[in-house]
Amino acid sequence: MHLTRHRTLPSDKIEILFPLLESWNPMTKVATIAAEVNRKRVLCRVSLEVLQEKWEVSEEEPMKTVTENRMALHAAARKVIENKAYEEDGSIIIRTENIP
Repeated sequence: MHLTRHRTLPSDKIEILFPLLESWNPMTKVATIAAEVNRKRVLCRVSLEVLQEKWEVSEEEPMKTVTENRMALHAAARKVIENKAYEEDGSIIIRTENIP
């Protein structure tokens, strides 16, 4: 019999990873960044308005700003996830005050 080992985390520990999965919705003007929280997918959303408040954003290329500021957005998403500030659908919204 072949057994697979799975790493288990203490119950109070949260493992957050950010695969390079990002998208832009031109209808809602929202960028979505994927996170994996304890092996479950969480969609992290940030609006064009928030991006414009923090950085110079081109409406034609908003994902360029997301790419250039990926680390700050990941830090903001991590903070929201650690505070368990989930929306009803399980996603999170990154707001201006969350971004360092």
